[in-house]
Amino acid sequence: MRDLHFTRTNGPVDDAIDELIKLADGIKHLDIIREMILAALKAGQEENGRADLKFMNTTMKEMRFTGKVFGPYRTVRKITVFGSARTQPDEPIYKIAQQFGKKLADAGYMVITGGGGGIMQAVNEGAGSEHSFGVNIALPFEQKPNPVLKGNPRLITYKYFFNRKVAFLKEADAIALFPGGFGTLDEAMETLTLLQTGKHNPLPLVLIDEPGEGTYWKRFLAFLEKELLGQGYISNTDFNLFECVDSVDEAVKRINLFYRRYHSLRYTRKKMVIRLLSEIEASSIKELNKQFSDILVPHGKIYSSAPLPEEADEIEIAHLPRLIVDFDLKDFARLRTLIDAINRF
Repeated sequence: MRDLHFTRTNGPVDDAIDELIKLADGIKHLDIIREMILAALKAGQEENGRADLKFMNTTMKEMRFTGKVFGPYRTVRKITVFGSARTQPDEPIYKIAQQFGKKLADAGYMVITGGGGGIMQAVNEGAGSEHSFGVNIALPFEQKPNPVLKGNPRLITYKYFFNRKVAFLKEADAIALFPGGFGTLDEAMETLTLLQTGKHNPLPLVLIDEPGEGTYWKRFLAFLEKELLGQGYISNTDFNLFECVDSVDEAVKRINLFYRRYHSLRYTRKKMVIRLLSEIEASSIKELNKQFSDILVPHGKIYSSAPLPEEADEIEIAHLPRLIVDFDLKDFARLRTLIDAINRF
């Protein structure tokens, strides 16, 4: 059996892969595609059972299709909304979710839901089919595509929950959570974990309760404060990772504010590059250095910059001004606060 490597040391196998890529025609990012082919060949050589290979195969297919569906909409900001599939149309929170979907669409956003009933359907109804994505899951009960998304080309049905979760978060520019069951809380905690550990770039995470009388997220917040913070399992700054609101208008306002000046973030050469929609004054940068010296590496600083050479693959945003941050990669909740400060200047 030939020992395969990701380096170009495979002789005729490398030649055959090169020829296959050439025959397929139109292949982009050849280096990555080559490694994906090699990974499949290596998996076939190893002691994997058929079930394991089917698992890998389905995962690859689902993620490929995710990229195909979302690809044409990369320049449109999208809001992922979670909430109970069991919420009924006559419940107040259902109507609030409808309003939220409509206001997001009116503000130029698209929405991503789980594609089912309840809160998901309400948000899709509010946003309208043309502004909606559905990332559904095949279940023996409860989860069928809602009428807004049925037949929609932006509806994806997944076999595996983890692929669906990747789509929810990878494609989102903000996350909004309405009251819900185990699934909603699962998504809430996973999003918080990814934000806290820096495994997902900062984004708005908004918890939406019923106006005035809503207690769902208030009690959730009380639990976090009493048990998690009280026992030292999280830090005070972690509460900066999310916001609780009881108004649709306030939820949309918080999302809009996050993107008032901030555009996106990228790491290169151990530097963090924050791309901005507008210039920030030198005096404001000086103030940022004072306020956030605690999250900089020793002798590090925050300073303006042109695009770095590593960003050459993002030509479409090369014109945006930059801030370089010598971030110590520790307190990502404070990083969120830094972005909030940039937006306020």
